[in-house]
Amino acid sequence: MYKGTDKVLRLICIEGMTIAAISEKSGLNEDSVRRIAEALKGEGFALIETAESANGIPTPELEGYVSAGFPEASVYKKALSGGSISDLTQAEKSIGIRWARVKGFVAVEGGKLVAEKSQSDVDLAIRGMEAAVAQIRKAGRCDDLEILEELFERRLLERKMVRKSTVRYSGKKIDWSLFEEKFDVNVPGQNAAIGKNHPVTLLTRKIKTIMSELGFQEMEGDIIESSFWNFDALFQPQDHPARELADTFYIKGDSPLPDDDALVSRVKKAHEEGWKCKWDPKEASRTVLRTHTTAVSARYVANIRDKLPHKYFAIGRVFRNEATDYKHLAEFHQVEGIVAWEGATFTDLLGMLKEIYRKLGFEKIRFRPSFFPYTEPSVEIEVYFEERKQWMELGGAGIFRPEVSIPLAGVYPVLAWGLSLERPLMLKLELKDIRDLYKNDVDFLTSARLDL
Repeated sequence: MYKGTDKVLRLICIEGMTIAAISEKSGLNEDSVRRIAEALKGEGFALIETAESANGIPTPELEGYVSAGFPEASVYKKALSGGSISDLTQAEKSIGIRWARVKGFVAVEGGKLVAEKSQSDVDLAIRGMEAAVAQIRKAGRCDDLEILEELFERRLLERKMVRKSTVRYSGKKIDWSLFEEKFDVNVPGQNAAIGKNHPVTLLTRKIKTIMSELGFQEMEGDIIESSFWNFDALFQPQDHPARELADTFYIKGDSPLPDDDALVSRVKKAHEEGWKCKWDPKEASRTVLRTHTTAVSARYVANIRDKLPHKYFAIGRVFRNEATDYKHLAEFHQVEGIVAWEGATFTDLLGMLKEIYRKLGFEKIRFRPSFFPYTEPSVEIEVYFEERKQWMELGGAGIFRPEVSIPLAGVYPVLAWGLSLERPLMLKLELKDIRDLYKNDVDFLTSARLDL
């Protein structure tokens, strides 16, 4: 048991408490409390309930309204003075008039603005908005849910998902003597375990060997990436759900666009002609923890200068803002591969993937049609997981769409895939839960197979 386990157990026996509250009352840091809570859960003494909520972060636009005034309020003032639509500024026309009408501040009759509410009613509504923003700044939420939803709808707040864990006593009978610190200096110590590599390292080396045998060169790239290379260069629309805070980890500060203005212009043109929407360089400059190693592929494709073919692979960490379960991690490794060759076909792609998995020891695999914004046609690769009697997805693959590879390097086709590293390792080690790979359990690490 971890030191301080008895403190945590005595606290939760009284009432369910959050990790932060336990930390404050016990004097232990939150990381220690989390480890103790998980250990108590494993022993059957605790239940852990996790709730997720959306907090709001004010945008610069909202901060500007707080200091300079909301546009619906200025529209109301012009209605009081007998103004018309033509008297409104561009911001008042595009934003203010809509919300002034939604809130019943004004009506429009024959192009004229007509005040519908009293000055005191409008002032009260605006003060309510300002009070709500002040509360959001402090706590991420406000008591007025109607105003909160309005601010989200107007995109004046950025969503930030917050997870809160509450630890409760399970009711299992406690033998407190188990938690007393006892030391017996006469107990013989165990021989030190022979050092060996982590299974993730072993499989990484094996895959590198396989890819080298198949004639691939290794790619390298940073885990901190710009949205341009992570999304835009891969023809992923700027309003795609995968770009939301609920799916992607963003980092403060912008990343510069590529120095190659012609490249940026080609990517912009592909988006505006393909997705029929204006391409925003500011969105492309946002900094992210890369969500896939395909960002590395995009950079390498853009640097293809000499004669084809080119065959590259990469193995690296990627990050997804999602809940973990027995087959999902928020941080994991991806096995990336691309083949740029004029004669490449979809059949070549399937054959290459089969050969990779055959060399890894998997025979029972299948391909299922799928969709990715940057490949067409696209497939998902699955293998049968005997333990759960179901097929498990191991990755996605396809041929880069012309809107990806043509703007980057003027080449087509380019075969591409992004495969999981942890999931096949989970199968090879016969694990029931992918999270076991990273629990640093000594028994697991010492007994893990070396012959992967």
